[in-house]
Amino acid sequence: MGGLGRLVALEGIDGSGKTTQARLLAGTLGAVLTHEPGATEIGAGLRSLLLDSGGSDPGVRAEALMMAADRAEHVRLVVAPALSSGRWVVCDRFSASTLAYQGYGRGLALDDLRWLVAFATDGLECDLNVLVDIPVALAGERLGNAGSDRLESSGVGFYERVAIGYREMALADPAGWAVVDGTGSVEEVAGAIMSVVVERIGDPRGAASPGDADQELGGSL
Repeated sequence: MGGLGRLVALEGIDGSGKTTQARLLAGTLGAVLTHEPGATEIGAGLRSLLLDSGGSDPGVRAEALMMAADRAEHVRLVVAPALSSGRWVVCDRFSASTLAYQGYGRGLALDDLRWLVAFATDGLECDLNVLVDIPVALAGERLGNAGSDRLESSGVGFYERVAIGYREMALADPAGWAVVDGTGSVEEVAGAIMSVVVERIGDPRGAASPGDADQELGGSL
């Protein structure tokens, strides 16, 4: 695929459905699908350290630094090469997740984290962040109690702060963010995300209206 690559990040609290939506969006667009943390060999090791609920818990600063190390390798090995070749990339979490989780959630200084994010990505930013927004209570119902990792077990108060953080970031940067109601059916949410992506940054498959994108996505599910 020729032309200029685009980077779209699907963001939201655990249980929002963003992972499913990232997969659907990437499949429809023919984009590279990736995720954080853990998309590289080094990242997989870091992911285990970060999320294993049975291991030793890292401190909040160590957590942020491990997330940054994962992202640096992710950008170097996956994201930047794909964009340089003209591919679109859909990422399940990217830089905003650090601000939401380690900043708003854990209480680390946002300015420090912004510097850390910029360092890890070498200045690479998303063309569009899509927030899949749902109430924390609904996310908790979807997750249940089985198989929760260390972050998923952080408690309602933590996730309330993370959710507020995401909404504040989206409100502060409307050009860089789109907010989609994640409480609908998988198909409804997927259609809304596809529409806003096409409207805001285009379509790697060629010219298409948001309505056309909705129709094609709906037919593929």
